[in-house]
Amino acid sequence: MSGVRVEIKARNNEELLRKIDSLLNEDVTEVYVSLRPTKEILVRILENAPNVRIIGCPPSLYPKVSKKVIRALSQMGIKLIPVGHSRGRPRKYDERTLTLVRRMMRQGKKPKEISRELNIPLRTLYYIINGR
Repeated sequence: MSGVRVEIKARNNEELLRKIDSLLNEDVTEVYVSLRPTKEILVRILENAPNVRIIGCPPSLYPKVSKKVIRALSQMGIKLIPVGHSRGRPRKYDERTLTLVRRMMRQGKKPKEISRELNIPLRTLYYIINGR
């Protein structure tokens, strides 16, 4: 049985509850909610989508959900998981490049050399070295 995934975004709980009532049905097996899944929200999801198996929420809100609630869902065979929706501008340089920059610095290479070798603007290189 292939399930349906529904993403529900809302600005407040009332709006979220309204959308849960209108968007969910027994075909839905996976739900993402943009707000912290309170007991009221979770009960409403389960009432409208009895076959749900996965409920996702933003990673920043996941730690605020009670462990009791997560355990209760788990006993019902439902997983509550943090779902990362990355925000902001994507990174231009991957982790491998950043590691390479750090290694070259440890080897005693000058920023100008690294900048030329890796074709990274000098200013960006200083940002990488000093910042993140």
